[in-house]
Amino acid sequence: MSKVIDRIIAEVIQAEGGYVNDPADRGGETNYGITVAVARANGYSGPMRSMPRSVAEAIYRKRYITAPGFDRIAAIDEQIAEEVIDTGVNMGPHRAGEFLQRWLNGFNLPGSGYQDLFVDGQVGPLSIDALRRYLSARGQEGRLVLLRGLNSTQGNRYLEITENNKSQRRFLYGWVRARVVLPA
Repeated sequence: MSKVIDRIIAEVIQAEGGYVNDPADRGGETNYGITVAVARANGYSGPMRSMPRSVAEAIYRKRYITAPGFDRIAAIDEQIAEEVIDTGVNMGPHRAGEFLQRWLNGFNLPGSGYQDLFVDGQVGPLSIDALRRYLSARGQEGRLVLLRGLNSTQGNRYLEITENNKSQRRFLYGWVRARVVLPA
């Protein structure tokens, strides 16, 4: 499992890139995709440009994987975990958890074996059980459909961000190009 998480973190860091200080970016100064606010909240006090990759990796593991329970998703399905973690990095783990819960509720049919989830963004035992039961009932096709749903919601959220704040439009194309990947 640790190798799966390490791979996902490496892919997120590759997508995020290195040091950036774009005045138009609402996240402000970042390195490896970690904002200065998140770095400070996690104990890093040095210059962002010099933040070691290992610090970013530790923050990703703690804040974006373990704390929201996304490591439990990785134990069930790596690709769903990748999608939820990537969304959590860009939009916050709470929102990524909400997206997963909403789609599991939307696909929940009578007799599916799981109850509708309270959409609170917390991926706890009920969410994990619902994901297991959903995948057991729907199989590989259901997995792909869930991934498409999650990506669709992520893409729609990026569009909403730019509709609400036109200064963010310059990022929309790149967000969708790099982050909204529909499985075949």
